[in-house]
Amino acid sequence: MTTTTSTPTAMPAPAQNRSLRFAGLALTASVALYIAIVAFSNITDFGTNQAFVRHVLTMDTTFKDDDLTWRAITSHTVADAVYVVIIAWEALAALILVLAAVLWIPAPARARRVSTLGLVLLMVLFGAGFIGIGGEWFAMWQSKDWNGVEAATRVFVFAGISLLVVNLPGDRS
Repeated sequence: MTTTTSTPTAMPAPAQNRSLRFAGLALTASVALYIAIVAFSNITDFGTNQAFVRHVLTMDTTFKDDDLTWRAITSHTVADAVYVVIIAWEALAALILVLAAVLWIPAPARARRVSTLGLVLLMVLFGAGFIGIGGEWFAMWQSKDWNGVEAATRVFVFAGISLLVVNLPGDRS
């Protein structure tokens, strides 16, 4: 009795390229939609996250440890300026990602580069900004009320997975 084993056949190159383009488009557009809504909400409901940024920077809800709280920024003007920079960064990333999503059909190589830029901007904002600076430098993780580390991690992972998929080897045309 002869047994035959079948080896899985690879997806033909054009179909694989279309799948990668679709994945790049879908993920880029998803992240673009998400961060556009975040930026829009921060602009139209400025006060909610303004309070968040102020509490994180003043460290008023963290453990009362003088070895850490010397880092606190108590100026509302500085905190509000930081918040405006965050919103501008989010809006810029959203615009870049919307442009990238539009480019995925006619110019996938350019879309890949533009997507990479927008996704890296988000990873820097949420990774270095919220997780690193907010979470560790300002000890945001200690606050029961104003801890955004988990939410920042979700965005960081979402953008990171999207970045990996966008840059998978494949059609570079």
